[in-house]
Amino acid sequence: MAEPRPTIHDVAARAGVSKSLVSLALRGSPKVSDRSRALVLEAAAELGYRANAAARSLADRRSRTVGVLVLDLHNPVFAEILDGVQSEVRGHGYSTMLVTGGADPQLEQAELEKLLEFQVEGLIIIAHRLPAVVLRQVALECPVVVITRHDVTGPGIDTVSNDDVAGAHLAVEHLVDLVHRCIVHLSVGDTRISHHRQRAYLHAMRSAHLARQSRVVPGGLTDSDGYFAANAALDLDPRPSALFAANDMSALGAIAAAQDRGLSVPGDVSVVGYDGMSLGALRTLSLTTVAQPLSQMGAEAARRLFDRLERPTRRAAHVTVGVHLVRRG
Repeated sequence: MAEPRPTIHDVAARAGVSKSLVSLALRGSPKVSDRSRALVLEAAAELGYRANAAARSLADRRSRTVGVLVLDLHNPVFAEILDGVQSEVRGHGYSTMLVTGGADPQLEQAELEKLLEFQVEGLIIIAHRLPAVVLRQVALECPVVVITRHDVTGPGIDTVSNDDVAGAHLAVEHLVDLVHRCIVHLSVGDTRISHHRQRAYLHAMRSAHLARQSRVVPGGLTDSDGYFAANAALDLDPRPSALFAANDMSALGAIAAAQDRGLSVPGDVSVVGYDGMSLGALRTLSLTTVAQPLSQMGAEAARRLFDRLERPTRRAAHVTVGVHLVRRG
């Protein structure tokens, strides 16, 4: 039969203090002296005491937890954003609860409902397929910060995104400087982000007086999506001399597709991605990319959330971060 778990009463008895003082000490309250805190922590360690987070939440009526919804955990871009979120959340003494919905909006909504059932104090959403009306409804229950999209507005909703127009111009101008004229855009499917970047590409091509050469081939978020989209693009007549992929993962697939056809990159075809994810493979493959400050975006989103928790009625903040071109190869 398993030994009963030590309780807060056991810790108080071992330390020779009250239960309420133990509770304050374990929460890091400044009201507890250093000597008393040391006694409590020593007693807790000796007993192997572990605080009951659920019970503490009930007592405080606060979960001290931030819910995070991520579109796809397989994409390193979202993982880098998540690193920034978690670093800032931990700095505030909170925990994160993570869910993912993949490409299914209904599953995303169901996962979001689970987070609300656990009474998270706020939500950070890293890319998504949810309708804006759903997010506005959720924001009535708890603060929401959306990362990567700026078009979701409403009371209690803040956003952190990059400047897609500036990013597309950087990519197209770089390729034009390399004397490319036939530049095909590989989109990442039917998502808001994809639509923003596609429009930005078309605008950049018009600005470069290359509107007639503008062509868009639908793709997706993964490297395999980029592979098939690039093959479709390379079958066009005339064959493009450059591909501008709407994210780095599809750009990696595009490079593989070109190489499988016996084409050299960038000798026969140049490839530019978008995101700036940190992977050793990117340096090996020499992928030029439009880079976003991914971890900083995550940290900024968490800061917006905690600011909202302190000032619930403040106006919505829509933060746009800068991008820059990382030239490789």
